[in-house]
Order: sequence, then C-alpha cells, then structure tokens
Amino acid sequence: MPASPRTARVINDRLALDHLLREGPLTAARLKELTGLSRPTVADLVERLTEAGLIRVVGESGADRRGPNARLYGLVAERAHLAALDVRTSGLALVVTDLLGTPLAEARLPIDGGLGTVPAVERAVGLLDTALAEARVEALHSVCVGAPGLVDPATGELRDSTGLPGWHRRLVRALQGHRSARVLVENETNLAAVAERRHGAAQDHDTFVLLWLGHGVGAAVVLDGVLRRGAGGGAGEIGFLPVPLTSSLPSATDCGGGFHSLAGASAVHDLARHHGLPVAGAREDADGRDEPVSATAVRAALEAGAAGELFLDALADRVALGVAAVAAVLDPGCVVLAGETGEAGGEALATRVGKRLATLSPLRTDVRATRLGGRAVLAGALLAAQEEAREAVFSPEAT
Repeated sequence: MPASPRTARVINDRLALDHLLREGPLTAARLKELTGLSRPTVADLVERLTEAGLIRVVGESGADRRGPNARLYGLVAERAHLAALDVRTSGLALVVTDLLGTPLAEARLPIDGGLGTVPAVERAVGLLDTALAEARVEALHSVCVGAPGLVDPATGELRDSTGLPGWHRRLVRALQGHRSARVLVENETNLAAVAERRHGAAQDHDTFVLLWLGHGVGAAVVLDGVLRRGAGGGAGEIGFLPVPLTSSLPSATDCGGGFHSLAGASAVHDLARHHGLPVAGAREDADGRDEPVSATAVRAALEAGAAGELFLDALADRVALGVAAVAAVLDPGCVVLAGETGEAGGEALATRVGKRLATLSPLRTDVRATRLGGRAVLAGALLAAQEEAREAVFSPEAT
C-alpha cells in the first residue's frame, strides 16, 4: 500500500538526515542525487528540517555557484551532546562530543586497585563533570560505557563478575540520570568490533570476529553486519573454550584451563620468560593505559629481532587454536586481533597466526591486526552513543 503523506515525509527526512550525518554538509542538489527525490520534495524537506532546528546553512559549495542549490546544509551539531567512557580495571578514559562526534573534551583517570568503591565512583563522575565544564556542556543526551564483563541483554546492566572492580557497576548506576543522560552499557570487546567495522580493519567485512587479547581474552561476533551478543550476553566468552596444551579444563566459575590459560596476559608473560626474554613488569603505554605484561612481552620480542622469533611463533601457535575454533563454528572469513597484546603484535603476529591457521582449518580466514588499537573501545562507545541520540533526535516527533 502507498505510504501516507506524513509517513513519506518522515521517511524522506530520515533519509536526508542520515546522508548528512555520514557525509557531512551537502547541497540541496547533492541531496537530490543521493536520495533520488524530486527537487520540490528536497526543497520542502530542507525547509522543514531547518524550521525544526535540525539542519542549517553552514556555507556555500563554491564561489562560481549562487542560489539555493549552492548552499551547504549541515546538521546542527549542538542539538545533542554525548559522552563515551572506556572503563578498565585500572582506570578510565572518556570523551565528550557533539552529535557529529566532534571531540569537545577528553580526559583519563588512573584508579588505584586499593581505592574503595565509593571514592572510585566519585572520582570518575567528577572527571566527567570536569570534562563537561571544559566543553561548556550542561546536559548530556546519551552516554555509552564500555567495560569488561558480561552485560545482561534483558536489563542492559553490567553483571557482577569475579575479578572485576566493584566500582564498575556502581559507576553505571551513578551515571543513570546524570545530566539527564540516557546510559548504555556494552562489553568493551563488542564496542571495539563496532569501531573496527566502521573505521578500522573490518570495514570491508559484514561478517567477522574480533579476538581481544589483553589482560584477559574475549571475542566479539558480527554476522551480516549485526553484532551478536547471544541469549545471555555471553557470545564470545572464548576464555572458557577448552583447548589442547592446557593441564586442566575450565569450569563454570573459572576459565583456568581454557583458552585464557594459553593467551591471557600472565600465560603470555610466562611463555616469554620460558623463551629467555627479559620482560619487565606492567607499564603505561603511549596513551597512558596500564599495559598488560603480555603486551610488554610481545614488544620486547619484536625488538629482540631473531632472538624473539621462537616466542612469537609459539604465541601464534596458541592464538591460532582459538581462531581455529571460531572459524570452525562461525566461518567468519575474517578475524581481527585486538586488545593490548594484539595491538603490540601488529602485522607480525597476525601474519604468523594466519599461516598457522591455514594448517589447522580448511576454511579460508583472513587474520588482520587492529587498526584502531587502544582507541577502539572509546570509538565504539561513541558510535553507540551517537546511534542512541540519532534515533531520538531524528524521530518523527523531532522533525
């Protein structure tokens, strides 16, 4: 059945707004080309969206062109403000942006493991308030928190997980309603996958798996362009995967004996020591993050040249076991190695894993290194907050 005039206007408006969000300022003529709408229809929607305060004239397309079609229309970026948080066991990083994702303020905060839950939450919220003051933002539309651990798909709450700081869950509660914000919570690995698909190593793949190698191990599954979380939010808990070369089996409460025992930070550190690499303890990386000893070990091996080759080969053998299991079940065609250890290994580790995988699996799987590195979680959180705000701001009620 044909759409009603109002439904048609809503569809056309949303189509135009999405193009403006993805491609930046556009002329009416360019909007006509992209949407396939008639010139009068585009003129009407431009007038309607301008009156609604969603778009405005931001310039002209060229000095040689004059008239309505030469005007460049862009989204009103300050229509909504967003915050993205990357919460780790040792601290957090955050960014405050406008609707277009333009950074207005950024901040990082280390949090000592001995600090109590309440003081930790107070410092984290205080950091956000300071960033908002710097950005001159009074209210937030959407906040996305990326954190390790399971997120309940029914409630959207971060589950209480053994080994993770208690202030993570308390922080989420403290942020709910803070500055009138809508708060989203997502697993950090899932957010990294969202970012790698939009801006990073998986831009050319609608189906892929991101393997997180850091303090712990995890995976994010994207199938046909959709992030798959599983029935209980646990899709990708690859640390519990039973694999060969371990001395025991994992249990419902302990991933020891699973893939974590081969590729987690402490296991990789022990492997480096076994190969005689002089590996120091944990340190901060260039972005101020607490780098796990596994990443330090991989960097040391790469700097050691030939002396580090055997260690890198052994590590690739281990990682390939997890990737082979993923390939056998999902056949994703592409696996991105991310997390601090994956970032440290870069192309050198990804190439080794790809070669070993080819001997373990008949399924053709491209193994790639992360392109976004430590920025992936924050970038993914910003994309999620942007999507939440867009759905509300671009709703029929807004237009």
